[in-house]
Amino acid sequence: MYSANHWGGSFEIADGAAAEDDHSRNMDLDRGALSARQHHELDETQQSWLLGPPEAKKKDKYVDLGCIVVKRKVLWWALWVVLGAFFLIALPIIIAKSIPHKKPGPPPPDQYTEALHKALLFFNAQKSGKLPKNNGIKWRGNSGMSDGSDLTDVKGGLVGGYYDAGDNIKFHFPMAFSMTMLSWSVLEYSAKYKAVGEYDHVRELIKWGTDYLLQTFNSSASTVDKLYAQVGTAKVNATEPDDHYCWNRPEDMSYKRPVISVSSAPDLGGEVAAALAAASIVFRDNPAYSKKLVQGAGTVYKFARAMGHRTMYSLRNPDIEYYYNSTSYWDEFMWSAGWMYYATGNSSYITFATDPRLPKNAKAFFNILDFSVFSWDNKLPGAQLLLSRLRMFLNPGYPYEESLIGYHNATSLNMCMYFPRFGSFNFTKGGMALFNHGRGQNLQYVVANSFIAALYADYMEASNVPGWYCGPNFMTTHDLRDFAKSQLNYVLGDNPKKMSYVVGYGKKYPKQVHHRGASTPKNGVKYSCTGGYKWRDSKKANPNVINGAMVGGPDRNDKYQDSRKNHGQSEPTLVGNAGLVAALVAITNSGRGAGVTAVDKNTMFSAVPPPFPAAPPPPSSWKP
Repeated sequence: MYSANHWGGSFEIADGAAAEDDHSRNMDLDRGALSARQHHELDETQQSWLLGPPEAKKKDKYVDLGCIVVKRKVLWWALWVVLGAFFLIALPIIIAKSIPHKKPGPPPPDQYTEALHKALLFFNAQKSGKLPKNNGIKWRGNSGMSDGSDLTDVKGGLVGGYYDAGDNIKFHFPMAFSMTMLSWSVLEYSAKYKAVGEYDHVRELIKWGTDYLLQTFNSSASTVDKLYAQVGTAKVNATEPDDHYCWNRPEDMSYKRPVISVSSAPDLGGEVAAALAAASIVFRDNPAYSKKLVQGAGTVYKFARAMGHRTMYSLRNPDIEYYYNSTSYWDEFMWSAGWMYYATGNSSYITFATDPRLPKNAKAFFNILDFSVFSWDNKLPGAQLLLSRLRMFLNPGYPYEESLIGYHNATSLNMCMYFPRFGSFNFTKGGMALFNHGRGQNLQYVVANSFIAALYADYMEASNVPGWYCGPNFMTTHDLRDFAKSQLNYVLGDNPKKMSYVVGYGKKYPKQVHHRGASTPKNGVKYSCTGGYKWRDSKKANPNVINGAMVGGPDRNDKYQDSRKNHGQSEPTLVGNAGLVAALVAITNSGRGAGVTAVDKNTMFSAVPPPFPAAPPPPSSWKP
């Protein structure tokens, strides 16, 4: 039997025999050592009894978290740290985010956006007819209110539209091209226009032009046999009052303004059709107006394509030929057919546009240098890009692929010609491309081709294509966009003269713009035909600043003479500003990410064309 002494250890209680055996085993032990051991054990027993049991070491407590075992103390510390962090960091953030904040404003506009705002104002200054109250040009008023008043087939005459340049003539050919350009820029970059607050403005400008173009023929009829081409005339070296001989504000015109009609106009008719068709897409949110535009476009397109009426509208017409002489109409056929297809989805238009005989007649693949320059007279580069767009985003395949790939290759080659390194075009020492070989009105060609260069770069980026080859040289989309920027920068002041060629932009810009309305003060005096000569010949700056007007530009030596008499350099034009607007909105970083690079590739013009026919129509259906 055992007993336990919890204060001093265990003691054994045995019978006599066991004790005797133990005694005999311990007989040989050192008594001194035994005595000392007993004394030590006694001390411990006494101490344990007197002081209580010795203090046991505290054992750490652990928590098993499944994947790890941690001390409970550490776990508590961690919980307190997390809770403290929540109150010190997370809670203030949650409260801050719950408080409503104003959305950050858009980044400041870049130089291209600032110039764009002004460039659009030029169209307000060029308006003819009864001006809206919000036109915004204080020195302009109603004018041309009797234009075409003696016409019997046009209700209300030919009131409205735009004056072409610094004179008071309304040339319908460049006017229609200007409206097509503005519409194209809106269709590709509508989000950018909205981002910079100009969307409604540019649409109003387009409608002002298309409303007028609808008056230039019987747009409600299915067929027409004539088209009005021009209002106002200017004889070369005239000695009698006309739009060049006289120098006065359009509000003060008192001389006769003849209206010129043409019964054959494949070029003019094609351009008017393109303008109305492109605008019909812009105004698809207004179905009634869009339908009216499509109807008019179809009528004038049929007139343009009519067999037996293939004489160019300007041929042997001195009132037109000297100013806006057309050199071909096959480019307008290709251009208008492309726009008609995008506007209607009717496959007959794309069948015509891609028939191999059309580019052959247009000399589209002949690698002719001047045919690579986009302008009011040569639509080939624009038409080829417009049709390349179809291949890049919709890829219709057979039977259209052969011509579409030809247009695509021609577009790439045109872009190669823009770079100075390949020596196709001369450049001034200051960096301006001489697309028209240094003749007058250099800048209108610069900006029009800068637009299609920037647009093609955007098309490639939207197609995830980084660039293309110019021979063995790989050119990137950044290279192409940099070219367009360099030309616009030249226009806006990065040139040897260190002046902006856009009136009102920058600190230094042309002051003697060749423009009758801007040079003649609005002072309550109605100046006669010749009474305005003193303003024409004055050495002073124009009394009215025609903001946004891009002048013709410097010569091949970067020289610019700021004089009203030097009209080749100092006169602005509709087509020049239309190209400028289009190029500026394509290049601006305001709203970057918007435009062609941000929309669905299959719905670039807000509507997918209907399915393509399975096979081409018989050749007999194609009209040369």
